[in-house]
Amino acid sequence: MADYRYGEYDGGPDPLAAPFDVRGALDDMGDDVLDGDTPSDALRDLLRRGWEDRRGLDDLLRQVRERQRELRNRGRLDGMLEQARALLDTAVGQERAELFPDPSDEARLREADLDTLPSDTSQAIRQLSDYDWRSGAARETFDKLRDLLRREVLDSQFRGMKEAMQNPDPAAMQQVKDMMSDLRQMLDADSRGEHTQEDFDQFMEKYGEMFPENPQNLEELVDSLVRRMMAAQRLLNSLSDEQREELADLIAQTMEDAGLAAEMAALSDALMQRRPELGEMQRGERMSGDQPLGLGDATSAIADLADLSGLEDQLSQDYAGASLDDVDEEAVRRALGRQAVDDLDSLRRLEKELQRQGYLTRNGGRLELTPKAVRRLGDTALRRVFAGLTGGLRSGDHDRPDAGQAGDLTGATRDWEFGDEQPIDVPATVRKALLRSVERGESAGGRTRVKLSPSDFQVAETERKSVAAVSLLVDLSYSMALRGTWAVAKQTALALHALLRSKYPQDAIQVVGFSNYARELVETELAGLGWDMVQGTNLHHALMLAGRHLDRHPDHEPVVLIVTDGEPTAHLQRDGRPWFDWPPAPETIELTLAEVDKMTRRHAAMNIFMLAEDDRLSAFVDNVAKRNGGRVLRAQPERLGEYVVSDFLRTRGARSRR
Repeated sequence: MADYRYGEYDGGPDPLAAPFDVRGALDDMGDDVLDGDTPSDALRDLLRRGWEDRRGLDDLLRQVRERQRELRNRGRLDGMLEQARALLDTAVGQERAELFPDPSDEARLREADLDTLPSDTSQAIRQLSDYDWRSGAARETFDKLRDLLRREVLDSQFRGMKEAMQNPDPAAMQQVKDMMSDLRQMLDADSRGEHTQEDFDQFMEKYGEMFPENPQNLEELVDSLVRRMMAAQRLLNSLSDEQREELADLIAQTMEDAGLAAEMAALSDALMQRRPELGEMQRGERMSGDQPLGLGDATSAIADLADLSGLEDQLSQDYAGASLDDVDEEAVRRALGRQAVDDLDSLRRLEKELQRQGYLTRNGGRLELTPKAVRRLGDTALRRVFAGLTGGLRSGDHDRPDAGQAGDLTGATRDWEFGDEQPIDVPATVRKALLRSVERGESAGGRTRVKLSPSDFQVAETERKSVAAVSLLVDLSYSMALRGTWAVAKQTALALHALLRSKYPQDAIQVVGFSNYARELVETELAGLGWDMVQGTNLHHALMLAGRHLDRHPDHEPVVLIVTDGEPTAHLQRDGRPWFDWPPAPETIELTLAEVDKMTRRHAAMNIFMLAEDDRLSAFVDNVAKRNGGRVLRAQPERLGEYVVSDFLRTRGARSRR
């Protein structure tokens, strides 16, 4: 039998995990929507905080910033200069120790040459490149310095080259030179449209050990090289002017000594033609650690910091048109690991799944909740309301949605007429058909044939059951937001919608939002609705729309509920434009009260829920109550939903018992 080994799966999201369930995410969004946010804002906040065991953007952003602090505290960027200076001083010291006992003039001349070495490390190394070392130990130290420079400089351009060049020899250096030449030729062929994936595979087969990132194609290889070269430039720009000049000279001299300067210059030109951003100015980084870093390690740290800086901008999503598709998944993987990539993938899938499963839709670029989602939010709002009501819903206090407008059966039947919605009485219908057949002698073989005709159908009579036409008028003016009452008003409207859908499906509900204008709102608009930053409380226009709704349902009991925090300050003019004035113009009050009188003639009692203590508002609503016979309720904003729903149930129940 074959041997099998089992371990933790690390190839991506768990393939055996349960299907993506967004209902919990929708409920989390719903909490924000019910508190007054738009669907777009609610989704953005959900993506920032995450849900269940999935980390959000804020957690990933916090991890990115922690990683940035770690890198900045890792060491100093001038470590290469410090290491080179230390080895150079060691070599010179060893040479002086060898020369000191020698009394010859040659020894003194050599000491004079060492005394005149430039303070600049790169120039000193250049001057000593042809020096004939007397001390074997000094020669070995100087060779070690030059070897270190070759490895570090190459590692700053090609990640991992330091390890590949641990034991350099002329053949190894020639291979590096050949690699640069072949890479440049491959780039030239690609610019002519002659490059193939097979060419790249052959290149990697020959030089793959020099590229530990294991790129899969030429574009990925170019990405890694450009990233490294830009980091090297940022490293130079992070140093002082003196350090920058010294290190740049040291790098240039090292490439010349290795015989790679010409090939490196040609490769840089080819890459710059392909990626013009290489020629852009790169900002420096500030490192605060104590440990000196080698040139390769410092370049890696700068490259990682550049990735993290870009990742920080992408995860913050604080720019116009921000999208999770902007986040570089490979940068996330390098900086934060595989789990962070899975969390990011879950966040990306969230909006798509909410749309695919029928909870969200985009309309003209704007994110909106579907009726399915709004129903769920309405049920949540209704549960919140009834959680605050003593006793909640009574057991069995639900109408059957399939019973139409019929009430309790009376036991009597009558002939069916076109348009009847009462249930068919099957036994009575068959009995009438049977009697008709017998009377006409319609039988065969001793058996009576029963044929139904339209005149045979009987319907069961029921008690009359009242239905209501409900109009909820909600103030959308700017003062509702200033007083913090808009969220509870929206939550109340959703709860009332859910109540009528579940308990009184035969009722006709209308929600009207009013500020300078009034407009009728459908259920799907309620969840994404925001207050209007305009002046005006146009109750006049709102009552006009409510009156039209009641007139469309003349056989329904009229119910009008008004939620507002201010007196009317606007009315609709004959030309259809709103007029605003404060204090309210006499014409505004007159026109509004005229609509109140029309409601009274419709026998529609208006119950007004006041969300603010204001003398002028109190005087107005008291006048409305006297003219109409409705009631005025001074509602605490946090309990508005309970007040409106319980008052509706009480009013609805009283009318049903008439």
